[in-house]
Amino acid sequence: MDKRSYTPELRLFFRLGVIFALSAVALGAFGAHALNERLLSRNTVDVWETAVDYQMWHALALILFSWIDQNDHIKPWTCYAFTAGILLFSGSLYWLALGGPRWLGPVTPLGGLALMIGWLIALLIYSRPNKSKN
Repeated sequence: MDKRSYTPELRLFFRLGVIFALSAVALGAFGAHALNERLLSRNTVDVWETAVDYQMWHALALILFSWIDQNDHIKPWTCYAFTAGILLFSGSLYWLALGGPRWLGPVTPLGGLALMIGWLIALLIYSRPNKSKN
């Protein structure tokens, strides 16, 4: 990788991706063991597992997109969208699974939308022809 393209902003997204991945493993284990009875009694085990799954997959995507060549000023927006999506989508599901306030329900689709926007940005950016290598 060209060191010039690896900005401090992208280093931050890489670190966030690693933190999100680490915490997904920890939250998955915490949900399966320490919170299992509580989640079972609330019938929210599936909600917790969905939050962990989406957090892990998008943490890995965040790591990937922070690593690949980022010479285009639009590319970091994929990372911004994934970060917002993880926080809103998975974060709201964790709270809801634990009995958080019902107003958090509408936050979850906003997080899902942010995740989809991240993937759409990636599709648009990486589908463009590379004019600089002709």
